[in-house]
Amino acid sequence: MTKRINLISGPRNISTALMYAFANRHDTEVVDEPMYAYFLFLNGDDHPGRDEILNSLPTDLTQVKTDLFFQEMNKEIYFIKGMAKHYIEMDYEFLLRLNNVFLIRDPAQLIVSYMQVIPQPEMRDIGLKKEWELFQYLQEKGEKPIVMDSNDVLADPKRMLYALCDQLQIPFSDRMLSWESGAIVQDGVWAPYWYANVHRSTCFAQQNTSKPIVPESLSGLLKESYYYYHKLYDNALK
Repeated sequence: MTKRINLISGPRNISTALMYAFANRHDTEVVDEPMYAYFLFLNGDDHPGRDEILNSLPTDLTQVKTDLFFQEMNKEIYFIKGMAKHYIEMDYEFLLRLNNVFLIRDPAQLIVSYMQVIPQPEMRDIGLKKEWELFQYLQEKGEKPIVMDSNDVLADPKRMLYALCDQLQIPFSDRMLSWESGAIVQDGVWAPYWYANVHRSTCFAQQNTSKPIVPESLSGLLKESYYYYHKLYDNALK
Protein backbone atom coordinates (compact mmCIF):
# COMPACT_ATOMS: atom_id res chain seq x y z
CA MET A 1 0.00 0.00 0.00
CA THR A 2 1.26 3.47 -0.90
CA LYS A 3 2.38 5.67 1.98
CA ARG A 4 0.75 9.08 1.39
CA ILE A 5 2.70 11.92 2.99
CA ASN A 6 0.78 15.19 3.17
CA LEU A 7 2.96 18.25 3.72
CA ILE A 8 1.07 21.22 5.19
CA SER A 9 3.28 24.29 4.98
CA GLY A 10 3.38 28.03 5.02
CA PRO A 11 4.75 29.84 1.94
CA ARG A 12 8.46 30.65 1.43
CA ASN A 13 9.32 27.79 3.72
CA ILE A 14 11.58 25.30 1.85
CA SER A 15 8.47 23.26 1.06
CA THR A 16 9.48 23.13 -2.61
CA ALA A 17 13.01 22.02 -1.70
CA LEU A 18 11.49 19.28 0.44
CA MET A 19 9.33 18.25 -2.52
CA TYR A 20 12.47 18.08 -4.67
CA ALA A 21 14.17 15.95 -2.03
CA PHE A 22 11.34 13.42 -2.11
CA ALA A 23 11.06 13.59 -5.91
CA ASN A 24 14.70 12.50 -6.11
CA ARG A 25 13.91 9.19 -4.38
CA HIS A 26 13.41 6.18 -6.67
CA ASP A 27 10.41 4.98 -4.66
CA THR A 28 8.46 8.26 -4.54
CA GLU A 29 6.07 10.30 -6.69
CA VAL A 30 5.24 13.91 -5.78
CA VAL A 31 2.47 16.37 -6.56
CA ASP A 32 2.71 20.15 -6.23
CA GLU A 33 -0.07 22.02 -4.35
CA PRO A 34 -3.09 20.10 -5.66
CA MET A 35 -5.58 22.48 -3.99
CA TYR A 36 -4.13 25.73 -5.41
CA ALA A 37 -6.80 26.16 -8.10
CA TYR A 38 -9.56 25.19 -5.66
CA PHE A 39 -8.28 27.85 -3.27
CA LEU A 40 -8.09 30.59 -5.92
CA PHE A 41 -11.51 29.68 -7.33
CA LEU A 42 -13.11 30.16 -3.92
CA ASN A 43 -11.38 33.29 -2.66
CA GLY A 44 -10.68 35.27 -5.84
CA ASP A 45 -7.15 36.32 -4.84
CA ASP A 46 -5.10 37.83 -7.64
CA HIS A 47 -2.02 35.64 -7.38
CA PRO A 48 0.70 35.67 -10.07
CA GLY A 49 -0.34 33.30 -12.86
CA ARG A 50 -3.91 33.03 -11.54
CA ASP A 51 -5.53 32.10 -14.88
CA GLU A 52 -2.84 29.52 -15.66
CA ILE A 53 -3.33 27.92 -12.25
CA LEU A 54 -7.12 27.77 -12.60
CA ASN A 55 -6.70 26.06 -15.98
CA SER A 56 -4.09 23.58 -14.79
CA LEU A 57 -5.84 21.95 -11.81
CA PRO A 58 -9.39 20.95 -10.86
CA THR A 59 -11.35 23.50 -8.83
CA ASP A 60 -13.83 20.95 -7.45
CA LEU A 61 -12.60 19.57 -4.12
CA THR A 62 -14.11 16.12 -4.67
CA GLN A 63 -12.19 15.83 -7.93
CA VAL A 64 -9.03 17.13 -6.27
CA LYS A 65 -9.24 14.37 -3.67
CA THR A 66 -10.07 11.62 -6.18
CA ASP A 67 -7.58 12.62 -8.88
CA LEU A 68 -4.71 14.08 -6.85
CA PHE A 69 -4.81 12.96 -3.22
CA PHE A 70 -6.11 9.40 -3.44
CA GLN A 71 -5.53 8.18 -7.00
CA GLU A 72 -3.94 4.80 -7.55
CA MET A 73 -0.13 4.94 -7.33
CA ASN A 74 2.59 2.63 -8.62
CA LYS A 75 5.19 4.02 -6.22
CA GLU A 76 5.63 3.06 -2.58
CA ILE A 77 5.53 6.68 -1.41
CA TYR A 78 3.39 9.60 -2.56
CA PHE A 79 4.44 13.06 -1.36
CA ILE A 80 1.76 15.73 -1.51
CA LYS A 81 3.11 19.26 -1.09
CA GLY A 82 0.47 21.75 0.00
CA MET A 83 -0.14 25.11 1.61
CA ALA A 84 -2.07 25.46 4.87
CA LYS A 85 -3.99 28.44 3.52
CA HIS A 86 -5.58 26.25 0.83
CA TYR A 87 -7.62 24.41 3.49
CA ILE A 88 -10.77 26.53 3.29
CA GLU A 89 -14.49 25.66 3.24
CA MET A 90 -13.97 21.93 3.72
CA ASP A 91 -14.32 19.00 6.09
CA TYR A 92 -10.87 18.00 7.33
CA GLU A 93 -11.79 14.34 7.76
CA PHE A 94 -9.85 13.23 4.68
CA LEU A 95 -6.64 14.21 6.48
CA LEU A 96 -7.12 11.18 8.72
CA ARG A 97 -6.26 8.99 5.71
CA LEU A 98 -2.88 10.71 5.26
CA ASN A 99 0.45 10.96 7.06
CA ASN A 100 0.49 14.67 7.86
CA VAL A 101 3.65 16.75 8.26
CA PHE A 102 3.59 20.43 9.24
CA LEU A 103 6.43 22.66 8.05
CA ILE A 104 6.96 25.98 9.83
CA ARG A 105 9.42 28.86 9.65
CA ASP A 106 10.40 31.80 11.84
CA PRO A 107 7.62 34.35 11.11
CA ALA A 108 9.93 37.34 10.59
CA GLN A 109 11.86 35.46 7.89
CA LEU A 110 8.65 34.13 6.38
CA ILE A 111 6.90 37.51 6.20
CA VAL A 112 9.84 39.42 4.70
CA SER A 113 10.39 36.69 2.11
CA TYR A 114 6.69 36.58 1.19
CA MET A 115 6.63 40.36 0.78
CA GLN A 116 8.92 40.00 -2.24
CA VAL A 117 5.92 38.67 -4.17
CA ILE A 118 2.87 39.84 -2.16
CA PRO A 119 3.76 43.22 -0.55
CA GLN A 120 1.06 43.31 2.16
CA PRO A 121 0.48 39.78 3.46
CA GLU A 122 -2.24 38.89 5.95
CA MET A 123 -2.52 35.96 8.37
CA ARG A 124 -4.49 33.94 5.83
CA ASP A 125 -1.52 34.31 3.46
CA ILE A 126 1.09 33.29 6.03
CA GLY A 127 -0.86 30.21 7.08
CA LEU A 128 0.44 29.74 10.64
CA LYS A 129 -2.97 30.15 12.26
CA LYS A 130 -4.43 27.62 9.83
CA GLU A 131 -1.55 25.20 10.52
CA TRP A 132 -2.31 25.39 14.24
CA GLU A 133 -6.03 24.84 13.56
CA LEU A 134 -5.28 21.76 11.44
CA PHE A 135 -2.75 20.48 13.97
CA GLN A 136 -5.30 20.78 16.78
CA TYR A 137 -7.94 19.01 14.69
CA LEU A 138 -5.65 16.05 14.10
CA GLN A 139 -4.65 15.87 17.76
CA GLU A 140 -8.31 15.89 18.82
CA LYS A 141 -8.84 12.93 16.46
CA GLY A 142 -6.07 10.99 18.18
CA GLU A 143 -3.41 11.63 15.54
CA LYS A 144 0.20 12.59 16.25
CA PRO A 145 1.13 14.83 13.31
CA ILE A 146 4.79 15.63 12.66
CA VAL A 147 6.08 19.20 12.87
CA MET A 148 9.38 20.38 11.38
CA ASP A 149 11.01 23.80 11.45
CA SER A 150 12.72 24.79 8.20
CA ASN A 151 15.71 26.34 9.98
CA ASP A 152 16.32 23.06 11.80
CA VAL A 153 16.29 21.24 8.47
CA LEU A 154 18.72 23.71 6.91
CA ALA A 155 21.05 23.53 9.91
CA ASP A 156 21.40 19.73 9.65
CA PRO A 157 19.54 18.30 6.63
CA LYS A 158 20.67 14.69 7.01
CA ARG A 159 19.83 14.45 10.71
CA MET A 160 16.41 16.08 10.31
CA LEU A 161 15.44 14.14 7.17
CA TYR A 162 16.53 10.92 8.83
CA ALA A 163 14.34 11.80 11.82
CA LEU A 164 11.43 12.61 9.49
CA CYS A 165 11.76 9.29 7.67
CA ASP A 166 11.96 7.49 11.00
CA GLN A 167 8.73 9.11 12.16
CA LEU A 168 7.05 8.27 8.85
CA GLN A 169 8.36 4.69 9.06
CA ILE A 170 10.01 4.84 5.65
CA PRO A 171 13.69 4.19 4.83
CA PHE A 172 15.98 7.20 4.68
CA SER A 173 17.68 7.80 1.32
CA ASP A 174 20.81 9.87 0.72
CA ARG A 175 19.21 10.93 -2.55
CA MET A 176 17.06 13.31 -0.52
CA LEU A 177 20.10 15.44 0.31
CA SER A 178 20.77 16.75 -3.22
CA TRP A 179 19.19 17.12 -6.64
CA GLU A 180 20.06 18.57 -10.05
CA SER A 181 19.52 22.29 -10.54
CA GLY A 182 16.56 23.44 -12.59
CA ALA A 183 12.86 22.67 -12.69
CA ILE A 184 11.23 19.26 -12.33
CA VAL A 185 8.27 18.02 -14.35
CA GLN A 186 6.05 17.98 -11.27
CA ASP A 187 6.38 21.74 -10.72
CA GLY A 188 3.10 23.62 -10.79
CA VAL A 189 2.58 26.24 -13.52
CA TRP A 190 3.22 28.90 -10.85
CA ALA A 191 6.87 27.85 -10.55
CA PRO A 192 8.23 30.78 -12.63
CA TYR A 193 6.81 33.21 -10.06
CA TRP A 194 7.94 31.45 -6.88
CA TYR A 195 10.68 28.84 -7.45
CA ALA A 196 13.67 30.79 -8.76
CA ASN A 197 15.81 30.09 -5.68
CA VAL A 198 15.01 26.38 -5.67
CA HIS A 199 15.76 26.08 -9.38
CA ARG A 200 19.23 27.49 -8.73
CA SER A 201 19.82 25.09 -5.85
CA THR A 202 21.18 21.55 -5.73
CA CYS A 203 20.72 20.88 -2.00
CA PHE A 204 19.42 22.29 1.27
CA ALA A 205 21.64 25.35 1.66
CA GLN A 206 22.09 27.04 5.02
CA GLN A 207 20.50 30.49 4.99
CA ASN A 208 20.95 33.61 7.07
CA THR A 209 18.84 32.87 10.14
CA SER A 210 18.99 36.39 11.59
CA LYS A 211 15.61 38.03 11.98
CA PRO A 212 15.00 40.53 9.15
CA ILE A 213 13.23 43.80 9.82
CA VAL A 214 9.47 43.54 9.38
CA PRO A 215 7.76 46.88 8.55
CA GLU A 216 5.88 48.52 11.39
CA SER A 217 2.68 48.23 9.35
CA LEU A 218 2.94 44.44 9.74
CA SER A 219 3.88 44.37 13.44
CA GLY A 220 0.44 43.05 14.40
CA LEU A 221 0.74 40.21 11.91
CA LEU A 222 4.24 39.41 13.20
CA LYS A 223 3.09 39.26 16.83
CA GLU A 224 0.12 37.02 16.03
CA SER A 225 2.30 34.80 13.84
CA TYR A 226 4.78 34.20 16.65
CA TYR A 227 1.93 33.11 18.92
CA TYR A 228 1.00 30.24 16.58
CA TYR A 229 4.59 29.54 15.56
CA HIS A 230 5.68 28.88 19.17
CA LYS A 231 2.70 26.59 19.78
CA LEU A 232 3.67 24.51 16.76
CA TYR A 233 7.39 24.60 17.49
CA ASP A 234 6.77 23.15 20.94
CA ASN A 235 5.75 19.98 19.06
CA ALA A 236 8.53 20.01 16.47
CA LEU A 237 11.14 17.35 15.78
CA LYS A 238 14.32 18.45 17.53
